[in-house]
Amino acid sequence: LYFIIAIEGHMADEDKEFKDELDESEEESSGSETDTDSEEEEDTGLTENQNRLLYLCELHSDGGRKWMRKPALIVLIYEGIVANVFDFDYAPQSDLIENRRVWLNISQEGKSDIEFLREEELLAGLQKPTRSYKPVTCYQITKKGMGVVKKISRKDKEIVHEVTYMRGSRELLEAEWDGNDYWLQSKSGYRRKSTITDTEDVSYVSSAYVPQCLRYGGRPTLSNAHRAHESAVNTNQIRDNLDEVITLNSVSIIVAEYVPFGANQIVQLNNNVGSTERVQGGFISPDVDDNAGGTSMTDDHDLTSVDILDYTLTHHINFEAEIRFQEESGVVQVETFGVSLNAEGTCFYGMQVEAVMDRIKDNISLDHLARLLVDVQQDSSAIVDSIISEYQRELMQLIFLGDASNRNKVNLIIANEITPHLTAEEYMDKGEYENELKQVIGDTKAAYDISEHDTLIFGAYGLLVCGPNSRHHEPLLCAYLQFITIDIFVQNYFARMWILSADMETTNKVIEVSESDPTSLARIRYRICKLARDIIQLDEILGYLLEALEIIEIPPEPPEQAGRSLYERLEISGMRSQLVRRTTDLKKNIAGSQRYLDVLRERAHVVSEGKMFELNENLEANSRKLCNLQSYNSNTAHSLQILQVMFAGMLSFDWLDRLTGNWTVMNTTWLEFIAESMIRNFPFGWFIISMLIWVVFAWVILKAFNILNWRSQGVITIKQRMNRRIFVEKLRDLLKTKARSFEERKYDLEKDIVTLTYEERDHRDWGNSRPKIIIEYDERNQYLLDITLHYNKRVASKNLAFNATELREKLLGEFQTLGIYDEEGEDHSADALAVDKRLAIEQRINAEEEEGE
Repeated sequence: LYFIIAIEGHMADEDKEFKDELDESEEESSGSETDTDSEEEEDTGLTENQNRLLYLCELHSDGGRKWMRKPALIVLIYEGIVANVFDFDYAPQSDLIENRRVWLNISQEGKSDIEFLREEELLAGLQKPTRSYKPVTCYQITKKGMGVVKKISRKDKEIVHEVTYMRGSRELLEAEWDGNDYWLQSKSGYRRKSTITDTEDVSYVSSAYVPQCLRYGGRPTLSNAHRAHESAVNTNQIRDNLDEVITLNSVSIIVAEYVPFGANQIVQLNNNVGSTERVQGGFISPDVDDNAGGTSMTDDHDLTSVDILDYTLTHHINFEAEIRFQEESGVVQVETFGVSLNAEGTCFYGMQVEAVMDRIKDNISLDHLARLLVDVQQDSSAIVDSIISEYQRELMQLIFLGDASNRNKVNLIIANEITPHLTAEEYMDKGEYENELKQVIGDTKAAYDISEHDTLIFGAYGLLVCGPNSRHHEPLLCAYLQFITIDIFVQNYFARMWILSADMETTNKVIEVSESDPTSLARIRYRICKLARDIIQLDEILGYLLEALEIIEIPPEPPEQAGRSLYERLEISGMRSQLVRRTTDLKKNIAGSQRYLDVLRERAHVVSEGKMFELNENLEANSRKLCNLQSYNSNTAHSLQILQVMFAGMLSFDWLDRLTGNWTVMNTTWLEFIAESMIRNFPFGWFIISMLIWVVFAWVILKAFNILNWRSQGVITIKQRMNRRIFVEKLRDLLKTKARSFEERKYDLEKDIVTLTYEERDHRDWGNSRPKIIIEYDERNQYLLDITLHYNKRVASKNLAFNATELREKLLGEFQTLGIYDEEGEDHSADALAVDKRLAIEQRINAEEEEGE
């Protein structure tokens, strides 16, 4: 009984504490002033960074009512690091944001703390599919997390407010992606650009490095070790205080990728770089010479020096490439690559790190190495893009959707020693060691001790091999890279297939609404042509992949224990069969896409025939109108014939009156003198007077006719095909103010065509000549189809008359001013092809750069 009473009393105390905490939370949210110095911080069981990170998620979760996307959280964590809210490190990492591959400054420590909060059930996770077919992870604070947030001190909350709220307000800043950059913006319109996409440069000196297993004779690579001191500069672009946990000694880097190659492409590449010439190599430029027949030229771009090491005409080429790109002031980069390209499509870019910043040869920080790898990946893309063919560049742009310069590659880092030297399991500590490794090889997958002194660590986009015997395993590692680069390329290929399928599905939707959209046919034809070309090129790339998998040889298992252990961990023997199976699966996808495209072609042909049938119906209707007009003309001809007969009778009667008629006016006394002297006593007098009067009347009538005819010939006719989406109600409001003279309506299954003629009321607005305007619009689908304007320029005042250009601008300007056009409704950018969306982003970036200049 005593035990039960004690427990109940303890629970009552806990309930009282919970109520007190709730009251304190309500007072804090209402903005009441409290003495923060006297407030005691309760222990949440979390670190300071985790407390602040949890509170940040709570603010954007809106008390558990919203989900926060992971990319936006990564952006806010970075902004918090720069603002000294979080004590994390960050390093650049390649990531895919809405089908765009960009470099982001990502904090691996921040991501680790997010995962820890999820493990502690303080955050809930949600996987949600996206239009880019890559699911996005979302976070929401849980009830347990809400309880922990109540224990976080006011001081930590105020610090988080500095990066979460707009300065001077309580408006949350949300991260928004515009296709190229992240922006922090509030609901009131405040907006500023995030620097998360601005990667930092470090000074370094490197020498070319090509593994001996890839060499086929030729001279050895040159060393830049004598220039190692040049990187020890004081200038530093890094915006964070880095915490070094792991360092490497004597580091070699190999960055590898797959590019569609074949024997003919290797032959052309050897010719491009001058391998077969007497004087090999030289400078290469990515620019295309538009005037190859001219005498001289200038090239303002940075050049790359190429020096051939060895080659075979149809199989491979090895060369040194010295990068001479312009760097920012204060950054020194002596950058020399060893490049090895083969007919299988594997491209190796090797580099021996001589010095990074003030670290010469040894004690290389992984934080610095992560920034160096970004530079290596970007510059290696620039090198290979400048020497491969235009056809290969098109294939790479197709796969990577216009972001081939930022394509992801695999990193192989070989070091003679790692400090501290630990066992493989100790590096996978879910803490500072693992977070440090993630900066250079991505999310860690596994770590193995292949010998007593050698360690192998697998990452999402790289390998780290450390130990005094690590370089003895170069043949196995290079063979593994050949397969893993194809694996990465196949992943990107498969993602591109999903994008292609989405474009085809969108095209199908455009075909479905083609009856109500007058602009659809041109867009359908354009889309089908682009899709057909993409499918053809994707099929060609698949052929290159299958050929490469057939050619690549699997190395034999090494005899020594360390080599056998590495061979087993790399699983090289089973990778080919897996890749062949995946590429065969892609072949089925391509075949299905081709059949789907045939269906779209057939549907587009049906749409085109429907348009032609509609055109023929209109022609037939016009023909009927012409036939009716012809019958009216025949009736008019009969009337004219009757008038001619009547006119002949009237003329004959008038002649008889002149010869035999009597005029009563002649019998009057006041005209008797004139009649006797000038008419009766003057031979042919009255006849002459009659002829003169006739001439006068004829001249007046002909003059009036000529004037009217001259005016009728001064009509300016403007026909404008519009096909623009409109607000029908606003158009009706406009037409209510006009003097309408004709209206015709044609009702169809899909359309309600209205043809309306009106005349402007106020002639002063049009130079004293009122134009007649005929508009044709689809009332049901809200499209303005055609406008015809008739304007008599000769009726208008000479100094005020409009010309054709002015008439068109005035009429269209009136529609624009009244807001008749539905610009959002006619914006088809959301349905554009993925390639066109990427091109639109590139054009916007170029326009912004031109405005900045």
